[in-house]
Amino acid sequence: MAGPTSSSGRSLMAFIFFFVACLTSGSATSHVPFLMWSSHSLPPLASPTAGHITSSKELGVYLTSTFGSGSHTVLLFLQDKLSKDDFTVFGGVFGNKEESAFKNLEAAVQSSAASVTLPALEWAGLSAIPAMLQETLVASPLLVDEDTLFHLNINTSVSNLLLISLPYCNELYKSCKEVLQDNDQIIGKVLSFMKSRGLPYTAIYTGLQPSRVISETSVPSQPVGRSLLQTVELEVKPPIMFNQSGSPCIMLWAQNLNISLSGSPSSNWIDLAAQTPSLTGSLCNGTNSVLVLNYASGYVLSFFMSQRFYPVSARNWFSLDSVQLQANGLAASFTGRRSIYAPAEYSFHCKSVSSFQDALLVPDPTSQNSSGWRLSFIDFQIQGFGLANGTNFSYASDCASFFTAGIWMGLLTALLMTLIFVYGLHMILQLNTMDRFDDPKGPSISVPQSE
Repeated sequence: MAGPTSSSGRSLMAFIFFFVACLTSGSATSHVPFLMWSSHSLPPLASPTAGHITSSKELGVYLTSTFGSGSHTVLLFLQDKLSKDDFTVFGGVFGNKEESAFKNLEAAVQSSAASVTLPALEWAGLSAIPAMLQETLVASPLLVDEDTLFHLNINTSVSNLLLISLPYCNELYKSCKEVLQDNDQIIGKVLSFMKSRGLPYTAIYTGLQPSRVISETSVPSQPVGRSLLQTVELEVKPPIMFNQSGSPCIMLWAQNLNISLSGSPSSNWIDLAAQTPSLTGSLCNGTNSVLVLNYASGYVLSFFMSQRFYPVSARNWFSLDSVQLQANGLAASFTGRRSIYAPAEYSFHCKSVSSFQDALLVPDPTSQNSSGWRLSFIDFQIQGFGLANGTNFSYASDCASFFTAGIWMGLLTALLMTLIFVYGLHMILQLNTMDRFDDPKGPSISVPQSE
């Protein structure tokens, strides 16, 4: 949106203009904001008109002119979700600056040598921007965090693409503003590290996908007149399906696949269900199935399942034996308890599968990171064997047992009342009438008296 500036005043004006353009640009096409600043100069970029959505092709041309020659160190702050509304709602553009959730971000742009802002960048997929930067820089992305970055030796003679993954609020443990403030603190720490080392850098802050999507509706298709009720059709994402030899083998669906690399339940959570994985490394046969989810952000989530025949029930049963999470070159394993099982021709479903609260996944004591990392799967369903049609799950065996606490309380209360009724009826049946009564009409008894 703005070309390189030479003073903090012009950078401040560019930053304010970025937010104003965010407010005035509106379109039904899905898009994400794109913000780039650098410790050195950047090529000029013409300011887009109000409401213009920058295409991926236009961004690719600009990135090629920026990183086409020489070595560059790029910091990609990639948030799970981001939209322009996040800046206007949680920023301090028209409100108090002290209440802004983007204090470090604003300070970094204002003090940078040059900045480029695109209020609306066409959203072309979950891995479009990382893949574009990887192709331009000819460097593989390295997933880092604020802790591992301090131990990283950055070679400035070659191009580096450092990927810092930031979560987005899902109202699980923190509000949206608190999560964005935590992300802003991470951005500030990373930039402070680069400045303390005297390393030149170019930073990019954008979203993996939009947090708020406005779907375009056709005006002629809307009914004319007043409508009291409106039916909203929610788009349901398709399940993850692994095919082997042209036939479906494993199927998984979850509303959320939340992971945390910290030991506290209130730490930042990353929802992997919002990303599209590759299934490289997955396999299945008659006794074992392995579903491997490889994400562009660097995380790998693996599900290990097996099935065996139980003579007591005279049928095959499958179980989720373990779940493995890999990140930053480390791995943690979680063992599935006996409750994660179902008949081989069924699927397994559970409203919540976690490793820390009513845990169905127990941390493996032999894994060093299992006690610190956490998993939380919401509305989780998986099937590793017996897929007949390949489009839908088989009948689901739910983790919630039929005899819940409420049902047991009702049964015990009914049994107690029945026992009281039976005891009372038994006492009534044991009552007997007297077989002999005094007859007042009979002869009286006389007792002779002797004188």
